[in-house]
Amino acid sequence: MSTTRVALRPAINDAIETLRTAGVHSPQADAEHLAAHVLGVERTRLALTPLVPPGKLAEYRELVDRRAQRIPLQHLTGTAVMGALDLAVGPGVFVPRPETELLFAWALAQLEALPHDHAPIVVDLCTGSGALALAIAHARPDADVHAIELDPEALVWARRNADDRIAAGDTPITLYADDATDPTLLTDLDGRVDVVVSNPPYIPEGARLDPEVAEHDPPIALFGGSDGLSVIRGMIPNITRLLRPGGGVAIEHDDTNGSALAALLAEHGQFTDIVEHPDLAGKPRFVAAIRS
Repeated sequence: MSTTRVALRPAINDAIETLRTAGVHSPQADAEHLAAHVLGVERTRLALTPLVPPGKLAEYRELVDRRAQRIPLQHLTGTAVMGALDLAVGPGVFVPRPETELLFAWALAQLEALPHDHAPIVVDLCTGSGALALAIAHARPDADVHAIELDPEALVWARRNADDRIAAGDTPITLYADDATDPTLLTDLDGRVDVVVSNPPYIPEGARLDPEVAEHDPPIALFGGSDGLSVIRGMIPNITRLLRPGGGVAIEHDDTNGSALAALLAEHGQFTDIVEHPDLAGKPRFVAAIRS
């Protein structure tokens, strides 16, 4: 008995137009990611699946309609990428962005430059889903990685991802339910940490946001006071205390705040080599510095 199959590409082309009309920023990429998700294949292999069962097409169109309602792509697929990892994400946790890959690459370069006389110690402040901490632990199984998160809902996702990575054979990270600005945070690591990374809440209150962000990312993960720097200001004394001399820090920030964050680190007087890093679109994205 022959099974009816239908062409996939016309459905993808329709989806691209639907998402473009809905104001989605990357309509082609999202349409293809959703098709790949439904079919359980890599996006690059869609051309090898020109015909699909009608039921799969119906499932695909339903997901496209939900994406057109500006539900985040990652909530529909259930995963977000950081480094080599696919991490579980969904309602209640900040969705990692591709831009943060640049901060991750910076951290790996810092770790690569360390002397090999000790296991490197890494701290990820405001870890959210655990993305940076787990990606670093995966890439550097010799590292002792500590991750801090305040929001109980985000911690559920971080623990789930951490457990998944343990099951996959990665070196476990240590996860803390704590406030990145607490002066008593991780005092047993004072002066011993090699690398601190952070993608903290940094959006200025009142900023205009896309529906995917405004309606789906938790506000506690987004907003950093009137200027977007309130959480970062509170973290800097802890970062200074934790880092060993020569240790490095990189903090992601709002694209309006690169110079202001660099100035904060300079004013503190304990940092050198303060560098503002742009993202792939040329917007200011993170500031890195070395503990003097």
